[in-house]
Amino acid sequence: MNILAVIPARGGSKGVPGKNKKLLHGKPLIQYSIDAALQSKHISEVVVTTDDDEIIAIAKSLGANVPFVRPKHLAEDTTPTLPVIQHAVSHFEAEGKQFDAICLLQPTSPFRPKGFLDKALETFQEKQTDSLVSVLEVPHQYNPHWTFEANDNGVLQIATGEQNIIPRRQELPKAYHRDGSVYITKTNVLMHEDSLYGNSVAYIVSDERFYVNIDTIEDWEKATELAKTITL
Repeated sequence: MNILAVIPARGGSKGVPGKNKKLLHGKPLIQYSIDAALQSKHISEVVVTTDDDEIIAIAKSLGANVPFVRPKHLAEDTTPTLPVIQHAVSHFEAEGKQFDAICLLQPTSPFRPKGFLDKALETFQEKQTDSLVSVLEVPHQYNPHWTFEANDNGVLQIATGEQNIIPRRQELPKAYHRDGSVYITKTNVLMHEDSLYGNSVAYIVSDERFYVNIDTIEDWEKATELAKTITL
C-alpha cells in the first residue's frame, strides 16, 4: 500500500507552550514521531502540517516533507484533527499524488517502541478494515460493564444498557481505550466519509510502559522521566 504519514504540529499550545518544538530529553518533541515514520518500512512519505516557521525548519532538517504552511483557520485551539489531515491529503491530490491510507502520528504521544508502527501497519493491511487504532486495555474497575449513567430520574443504570451487572471481574470482556499513538485510515474513508474510523476498526495493543499523552506540564514531566528509562 502507498501510505502517507501525517504529523500535525501547530505552533500554539496552552497546556505546554511551544511543546512541539520544545526539547524532550534533548530532542524536539516532534522528532520522536518523525523518526518513527522515517524508520518505518511501510510509510511512503512523511509530511508535517504546521503553521509555525520554527517547526517547519526543524521538520525539514530531520528529513520530513513540509510542502505547505497550514492555514490559520486550521491551527486554532479548537481545530479538529480530521480537517487538518484532509487539507494535507487534498494538497497531494492536487499534485496528482494518491495514497491508499493515511497514518496519523500525534507528537503528543511520542514514544513508540521499535517495530511497533510497522506491526500496526501490517495488522491494518492484514485485517483489511477501514481503520486501525492503537489502544490500551481499560482497567477492570473502569470497564463499561461496571460503570453507570444516571437516567432522567436520577437513577443509575449500567452504561452498557444491561439489566444485571456482571458479578465477577473474571467474567468481564476486555475493553480498550485509544492511547493516541497510532491511527491508520483508508484515504477514501477520510475524504469521502469524513471519518477517521469508518465502519470497521482494527486495533493493536500498545505497551503501557511507553504511554503518555502530553497535554499539561505534569504530562511533560512524566514524559521527561519516561524518556530517561525507555529505549525506542
